[in-house]
Amino acid sequence: MAFIVTDNCIRCKYTDCVEVCPVDCFYEGPNFLAINPDECIDCALCEPECPAGAIFSEDELPESQEIFVMLNNDLSQVWPNISDRKDPLPDAAKWDGVEDKLEHLER
Repeated sequence: MAFIVTDNCIRCKYTDCVEVCPVDCFYEGPNFLAINPDECIDCALCEPECPAGAIFSEDELPESQEIFVMLNNDLSQVWPNISDRKDPLPDAAKWDGVEDKLEHLER
């Protein structure tokens, strides 16, 4: 099982999680992060570091977030790897906690 980045990361893109990942399995898009499930070692270090609470273990993923299993896999295949923390998006605080942001995902 891998960890999955979900809806609340969209338009926030906090990267605190990236900084603690021992295998650099995060990939960065314009307004979202994805975890490559084949590279994730299930160490769980990223989950508590996410200020937006957007990372879940695949076996604890809320049913409403299941689409993100496929999205993390697909997007991590085409986006560049990220291994260093960056500043969140300028309006991250405004978007943190907004529900159903999938339509705002930029690929």
